[in-house]
Amino acid sequence: MSTNLDYEKEIVAIILYTSCFLMVVAVFLVVFFYFSRKKIIQKELEKRDLILQYQKEQLHAVIVTQEEERKRIAQDLHDDISSKLNIVSLNTHLLSAPNLTEAETKEITDNIINLTTKALENSRKIAHNLLPPVFEKFGLNAGVEELCEEFESSKSVKVKYKSEVDFDDKDIDRHLHVFRILQELMSNSLRHGKSTEIKITFQNINGILTCNYQDNGVGLDSENVENQKGLGMKNIDSRISFLNGTIKITSEKGNGVVVIFTF
Repeated sequence: MSTNLDYEKEIVAIILYTSCFLMVVAVFLVVFFYFSRKKIIQKELEKRDLILQYQKEQLHAVIVTQEEERKRIAQDLHDDISSKLNIVSLNTHLLSAPNLTEAETKEITDNIINLTTKALENSRKIAHNLLPPVFEKFGLNAGVEELCEEFESSKSVKVKYKSEVDFDDKDIDRHLHVFRILQELMSNSLRHGKSTEIKITFQNINGILTCNYQDNGVGLDSENVENQKGLGMKNIDSRISFLNGTIKITSEKGNGVVVIFTF
């Protein structure tokens, strides 16, 4: 009888210890998952904050670029177009002066014609910089071809362009971002990279439109490419983000720059 009682006590003790152990384990697991979840949420919040900060920087870059572009256009209009029109106005008033000789009248008239012609040419250039007529009428491929010809006209750089893509005219708004990206890249290659050769290729890789851009300029330290991004490159990042694309920049000093971006 005593043996059975001791056995029962042992069983009860085992059950009690087992229950206590399981409760401790359960409490430990609850605490562990609580703090793990808290840590995960914290990481997600930090990641979201980084994304928001990145988006703010992109938006800031776009706004600053737009303001700089507006200032440049306003300066061009004021310094060039406005000054020429003022001189035209003065010359027009001279025509109403009495006792003008035929030679004087012809000289004033020629001045007016010459100035108005130059004002028209410069106004076309300003409009062209805002939105090239060729791009607007014939699309991205024609716009890039003309862009390459303009850079080659400087005689300081040779541009090779190839497109394996038939672009949809309905995507002209998206294509304008691609065009601006290439404008910025080519300007950087010429102004900062001292390049003499640029290659641009459009491809459709497994349904993803891709641009391969490379130059033979002085290049960059690939480890510091991110740190060396100026306003222009940040604006490129903003456009890539708008296109839901990706961009990869590789470079070595003395070996030019290779940029691959999707759109």
